[in-house]
Amino acid sequence: MIQFYFLSIVLNALSGYVLTREPNDEETGLDTGFHWSLQNETTRLILGVLTIVVGLLKILSSIPGDLPVIGDLIPALAGFLAGFALVFAYYRSRSTLESEHTDKIEHLLMHNKKWVGFFALAAAGLHFLFPSVLFL
Repeated sequence: MIQFYFLSIVLNALSGYVLTREPNDEETGLDTGFHWSLQNETTRLILGVLTIVVGLLKILSSIPGDLPVIGDLIPALAGFLAGFALVFAYYRSRSTLESEHTDKIEHLLMHNKKWVGFFALAAAGLHFLFPSVLFL
């Protein structure tokens, strides 16, 4: 469906932007603006959940003339990864439990979150520019 195509591009781009941006001391003092609202933990959680859901729905629904599942594989995987990174970051900021499994996930995702963000941004851009290419 075209709606999921649009949502996939927008949410992958927003999630990628959020993951690649590091707030510095000057930006954390802002109380208004688009960038500040994306740095809010609750906004990041909602964005992460929406990105995961749209990634799942992107796998399940396909555009007519496109191959099911394979046709949108890269944007769906980018949505899963970026959304999971945002949700996991929220979980780690609120959790007091220590586990070797979460440490492994944190080492894998949180230390490479900029690369996950760049992957999501690239997937969104390529998905927008080349809508009928296989895997995009």
